[in-house]
Amino acid sequence: MQESTIRQKAVETLKLEADAVARLTDRVDDDFEAAAEAILACKGRVVVTGMGKSGHVGRKIAATLASTGTPAFFMHPAEAFHGDLGMVTADDIVIAISNSGESNEVVNILSIIHRIGARIIAMSGRRKSQLGRSADFYIDIGVEREACPLGLAPTASTTATLAMGDALAMALMAVRDFKKEDYALFHPGGALGRKLLLTVANVMHTGDENPVVPYHTTAKDALFVMTDKGLGAVSVVDADGKFIGLVTDGIIRRALAKDYTFLDKDVESIMFAAPLTIAPDKMAAAALSVMEKHQPRPVTVLPVIDDAGVPVGIVHLTDLLRQGVV
Repeated sequence: MQESTIRQKAVETLKLEADAVARLTDRVDDDFEAAAEAILACKGRVVVTGMGKSGHVGRKIAATLASTGTPAFFMHPAEAFHGDLGMVTADDIVIAISNSGESNEVVNILSIIHRIGARIIAMSGRRKSQLGRSADFYIDIGVEREACPLGLAPTASTTATLAMGDALAMALMAVRDFKKEDYALFHPGGALGRKLLLTVANVMHTGDENPVVPYHTTAKDALFVMTDKGLGAVSVVDADGKFIGLVTDGIIRRALAKDYTFLDKDVESIMFAAPLTIAPDKMAAAALSVMEKHQPRPVTVLPVIDDAGVPVGIVHLTDLLRQGVV
């Protein structure tokens, strides 16, 4: 009996909240568009405020706006009344969230926000509430009823608010033509940021760590350099310092399987003259893609060659994995 009640109520809640979100599509109207246009024209920032559960949702909305190209932050309405209103300027827009539109902490700061000169977007379920009447713009987030059996705990209303906040953020993002590279710029610590911000120059071994030998170096001496640098390969250059080939530990092993005479010959005699290479300004993710897609098997190193044909570095697969470029 208890299990049946649990499942029944859980399913009922999900259906009710899904229905509340579905009904929001009709609220994306002229009022919604006017609010969005005001944000796009805003020279300052978007200040999101709300009390209680609306405040928790407001924090998420502010975070989503900020990470998708709309400068935004959250201001607690109670703290605002005790000094934090100094965060608000005349160039800002305040998104005030209250399902009832009557939250005292929110209503109490509206007149001061107007005196500062900022405009107000109300996200509320009641247009004729104090918040709805005081706002310059109105976004309807009203729901028919809460999922709470008592009709008290904010449930469907907070879900609807969150969804409408996402709808607003995504609409603004689309109009701003916000791209993956822009998103990555605001998320440099995340996986996407590492993929889209890290260049080959950021991860390559260069300077003394870059294994390079002249074409007349013996294979034996090249092997010593390869072992010393620990990258499993050395770039080979001509008399002008231009890249002409690559010697890998695989090439050395295959040559050793035949005989040892090659060790005293110039490295030019065993090098691979047409290896995969990459430029230093390419994305690190592009280097990983080149290495993984090589046929008949992936490669683990890429010489980094500049516009003048000089090997300025080398990238190893482990460097990319260590940086999280996956």
